[in-house]
Order: sequence, then C-alpha cells, then structure tokens
Amino acid sequence: MCAGDAAARTFPFGGRTRAVNDLGNQFVPYHAYLWDLLHGRAGGGPLLNWRAGFGTSLLPDLGTYLTSPFALLVGVFPRDRIDLAVYVVTVLKTSTAAALMALLLVRHGRGSASRWGAAVLGASYALCGWSVIEAAYNPMWLDGLVGFPLLCLVAEWVREGRRPVLAPLAVALVWTANFYTAYMATIGAALVLAARGGLRTPLRVWGRAAATVLLGVGLAAPVLAPVFLGSRHAYPGWTRAFAPADWTDLAARALPATYSFFTPALFLGAGALLLAAALPFHGGVPVRERWVWGGLAAGALLSLQWEPTHLVWHVFATPNGSPYRQTFVVAGLVVLAAWRAVAYGWPGARALLGGAGVLAAVALAAAYSPLSTGPAFALFGGGVVVAACGVLLLRRRGGARAVRAAGGVLLAGALVVQAAATTAYADRERPARLDHYPAWGARHSERADALAAADGWPRYRTDPGRPEVTGNDPLLLGGQGASYYSSHTPDVWTRTLAALGGGWTSNGRNVQSLDNPVTDALFAVGARWRGDGGIVRNGRVLPLLTVRPGLSEEAGRALRYGPSAFRNQELLLGARVYDLPTDGVCPVGSDVFVWAPDFTGSARLGAGGRTAELRGGLPRRRAAMEALGTQVTAGTKVAWRGRGAVPQGSVGCLDRGRFAAAVAALEAAGGTPDVEVRGDGVRAVFPAGTDGLAVLAAPRIAGWRCAGGRPARTWAWWPWSCPGGPR
Repeated sequence: MCAGDAAARTFPFGGRTRAVNDLGNQFVPYHAYLWDLLHGRAGGGPLLNWRAGFGTSLLPDLGTYLTSPFALLVGVFPRDRIDLAVYVVTVLKTSTAAALMALLLVRHGRGSASRWGAAVLGASYALCGWSVIEAAYNPMWLDGLVGFPLLCLVAEWVREGRRPVLAPLAVALVWTANFYTAYMATIGAALVLAARGGLRTPLRVWGRAAATVLLGVGLAAPVLAPVFLGSRHAYPGWTRAFAPADWTDLAARALPATYSFFTPALFLGAGALLLAAALPFHGGVPVRERWVWGGLAAGALLSLQWEPTHLVWHVFATPNGSPYRQTFVVAGLVVLAAWRAVAYGWPGARALLGGAGVLAAVALAAAYSPLSTGPAFALFGGGVVVAACGVLLLRRRGGARAVRAAGGVLLAGALVVQAAATTAYADRERPARLDHYPAWGARHSERADALAAADGWPRYRTDPGRPEVTGNDPLLLGGQGASYYSSHTPDVWTRTLAALGGGWTSNGRNVQSLDNPVTDALFAVGARWRGDGGIVRNGRVLPLLTVRPGLSEEAGRALRYGPSAFRNQELLLGARVYDLPTDGVCPVGSDVFVWAPDFTGSARLGAGGRTAELRGGLPRRRAAMEALGTQVTAGTKVAWRGRGAVPQGSVGCLDRGRFAAAVAALEAAGGTPDVEVRGDGVRAVFPAGTDGLAVLAAPRIAGWRCAGGRPARTWAWWPWSCPGGPR
C-alpha cells in the first residue's frame, strides 16, 4: 500500500493529495477535533460540539467516525500533522486486518497447512480492491475489514464453547468501532459459522452465537443508541435506486488497476484468485469442502447483483455513493475458499490449469468492459503466471528450503506488485473524479492562527468563513462556525439555515457558512475569516442569549418562515431592515445582497462591482445569499449570468441605519447577560428587571431542556426558546 502511494507520489510520499471526498471533508477534520478533545482544546465536551453548526450534538458523530480504538493514536501526533496521523491509522488498520485474517486461516488449517499461504492470503484480503480503492478514503470502513476475521475467530470460540467473556467483548469492540461495517461483517461471520458446521451444527451452538452477538451489541449500545437517534433527527439527504452492475464490468473489477465508483472493487491478489479458482479441481480437498466453500464464495459474489440480498447487506437501504460496501466480506469469503486449496496441500498442475482456465474466462469477459486497460490485463496475466510458479515451487516435497522460499517470494511478490499498482492507479484516478482537499499546510496554519487570535467565545463566535477549505472547517481550523458536514446534520439546522439564505452541498447534509451581517448579528458572530481580507471583525453583534420583550408564546407560535430569506432574517431580528425592490434597483447607500438558491452562475452590481459566484442546482446544491457591495450610483442593476431560476425578490437592499437600530433595541431589551457555556448546556444570568422571552442563538437539536426540566419550545421562526421569562 505504501509502495503504491510512493509510486504515485501521493501524500505522504509526494505532493499529490490523497484527501478526496469524505476523507478530506469529514474524516481528517473529525480526527483533528478528536485531537482537540484529547488535549482539552475543543471548547466543549463529549455531549455538545460548539464548534460546528453553531452548536450540535457530538455523540452521534463520535459513534459514527471516532470510536475506533485506532482513532486515539492521532493524539500522539502534532496537530498540524493530522493528515499523516490519519494515514498511519489507515495503514495500521490494514495491517491488523491482514494479521487477523492470517491467524484465522491458521485456525482453519490442517496439519499440512502452510504459514506462507496464510501470510499471503491474509495480506491479499487486507489489500483487496475494496480496501485500497474505496476504504482508503473512508477509513472508518476499515474497522469492518478488521472486524470480519475477528468475528470469524469469535465464531470459532463459539463452536468450541471457549472464551465466553472475551467473545462478546470482541463483538462489542467491532460494533463500537463502526456499526455499519460491523453489521456486514457479522452476516459474513454467520455464513462462515454455517459453512464450518454445515447442517450438523447443533442448535446450542447457534444459540451461543446469537447470545454472544446480542450481548456484544448490548455492550456497544451506549455508542449505538446516540447514532441511531442522530440518524432519526438528521436531514434526509438523498436516496438511490439499486441498479446491478454490468457483468463485464464486474469481471473487469477483479483485475488490478481498474477504477469505477459505482461497481464493486473485486480485485484480489493473483495468488488468492488462482487458489480459489483451483479449489473445485483440487482432488486433495474433500468434495464437501469444495462444494461448501466454493459455493459460499460464488453465492456471495452473486449476492452483489440481486436487489433483495443487496438490501440485506446494506441494512435495507441502498447507499448514496459507493453502493457495494459489502465487497470486503465477499473478498474474505473468497480468501477462505482459497485457503481450502492450501490447507489440504498445495494444488498440483492439473488443479492450477483448471483455475487458470476460470481466470481466463474472467479476463475474456473483462475484455468487453470499458473499465479494462492494457496494463490491467498485463498485470493480471503476469501475476497469475508468477503465482502459479510460486505454488508449484511451494508444492515440492523434500526439496531445498531455498526452493520453497523462492516459491513464497514469488507468491508474495505477485501480490505486492499487483496491490501496489492498484493503489497507485486509484491514487491517480480519484482526484480526477472526486472532490479533493489539500493536506495541512501554511495556509491552514495561517487561518487557524488568525481564528485563535480573534477568538472571543462565548462572548461572540468566530466563524472560519468562506471560501471554505472543507465542509468542516470549524473542526479542522477552529472557531465556532455555521458550516457542518455529517451523516447526522440535524434536519432543524439545515432547514433553518436554508430559510435564512444559507447554502449547502451533498443534498443538504453539508451546510455552509453564511456571510451576512444580519445573521452574524443574530448568531453572535463577532469575527469571521473572509478570503479576500483575512479576519474581519463585525460591528455590534448580539450576545449568545437575547430577550424578545413583549412576545407571548401564542404570538411566537403563529409566526412562520416564508419564501423570502430576507423576510425570514427580519422575522428573527424583529424589524424591517431590507428593501426588496420590484425592479431590482437598490437605493443609494444601501448594501446589495442577492439570493437565488437554484441559480448557477454569477451576479454583479453594475459594470465595476463585485462579482459573486452562485452554485445552485437543487436538491444537490443550494446557493447561499451573497453580498455585492454598496449601491453608489442610482439606477444600477444586478446583472445575472448563468442558468437556473432567479426568484422574485432575489435582490435585497440592507439599510444599515435601520439594522443598527434593530440590534441596539434587542441589546437594550436583554442587557448584557452573564453567559456560561458548558459541555452539556448554557447558563445565563440577565440583569435585574429583564422580562421577556429568552432566546439562545443555537439550533434546537434534540435534547435541549429549559431551566427546571421544561422542554424547549420548537418555533418555526427561531431554532428554540424558553418560555416563562429568562432563566
């Protein structure tokens, strides 16, 4: 794996970034935030994340991204080497998966089993295409790669009636590390247990297995429950319909050095594929073993293409991207089948010829796929020849030890070359096809240092601003921002920010920072990074808690967000501060803003004004409200260039005088409260005589309670508020 990254000049061996898609957008920022938690610099605790989304629940994200035991290793690295820390964790997970699979194979072996074979096949499993192509930038999935052989070892303990305490603890560890791939690994381990015992497996063994899994999952429940609840409250994102891959593409993905986002990465080392294909022709293996393990591997492969089994593998929901996430279990079952051809003695020339014939048929089918390339066929064919020679040398009995060692070297060498080539090919293909992000560098340090110098939390927030480096800049760089990207992005926050003019990507799961003076005042953003000017400090902003005088609960519940983001901002502010001209011409002296969430293109105020880029395209992308500058010449209009809908009232003219007066009125109503922000809540003391409705500038995610245990009110016009006067 490292050799492939080095050959491609990919980080940490060169300048090519490996932080594509979710690796750069989620996993590196989340591990950076874990580093802050471990070193006491997160500004919150394990319950509340005050950095992202203007305050959100941390437990669901911890359980989804950060509960792997390997994740803790990032704490020993310097924070500005967080990309290297995540890479090292990725390599360690891959190595651990190889070691555990090798150990499992030895446990499944017979007296003639070869440790050479176990080592190479274990590494083949860990370096399967799914691992080096898909999971390399989704490192939480690698916990499933580790979990499958570990759960198969648990199945062995269950069969033997051994280790009744360690077995459920191992199950709990796997499910805690990553519940999603643990579910798939558990199904795979159950299939292996069935294959080991066949129809003769006693019911008491299945009973022990079920009890072990249930107890282990129960032990993991404190981590799993918040994840489940967080999913229930998350913005729905998008759904996909299952579409099976073309069979020729399926064959092509078994070759090294192929890439496709929507087909299963079936690559395995030539030795593993050759041995698995030779199993039906290996006369030394009992017929039942050949049928059971060969049939299990073939059935698992077919299950990739049938919708009912596809849904079972994926918890009855087709994934949004990379739809064949169970491929690592299929790879493991193929490796276990290949081991049968080793455990009863290395196959001879006849069995190897039969296996080579099967692989030739695979190559012939792959020739009709556009995913295949000349180098892929050369690597595949050469690897099969080298692996076959290695097997024949290892088969020699009574020969010199050097001859058998040469056979092992050939078998391992075929794997190393093919896996490194596949890694390097994926390293070059991914950045060209997927979003990618730079590793931590001087620009990251500059922004992080500026945010730290401007920090005034909890008196005010410091937003990492735009343009954004990742979807989780507050976690990666610091500050307390609006942007947030997670599988658990709260529905209430996505909809609230969208109603106020915010933008998003990833169908609403990745909400972006909104650079607007009204929302900055409402959400206590006292400083923000702006790409063309560094840190910009805002004027008067409201404190984290404000008071709405004279507003009753009944009146508040009657208010609703409307179709205009400008009017919705005014609803929260309690005053009219925007003019919405029907002809799109703002009064001289007003600040001009444009809002067209479904528009893709540019907007500019006159010939010499600032040009704002809008990236709409609902539902996948939503363009944020943008500032165009101050109107200096009467009659100057906004020029739109691009495609998509420009709604009525898309131009808003902010009157700075009225805006300042509205902020001053709210400041006077609530005074300057003494605010204490904790890892599980907020406590505020208002000046004596304050009366009204206390409002906290944070999204009303599930779990908030007002003083005395009263539930927080969910109102359409504000994320949440406490009735009955300030507390």
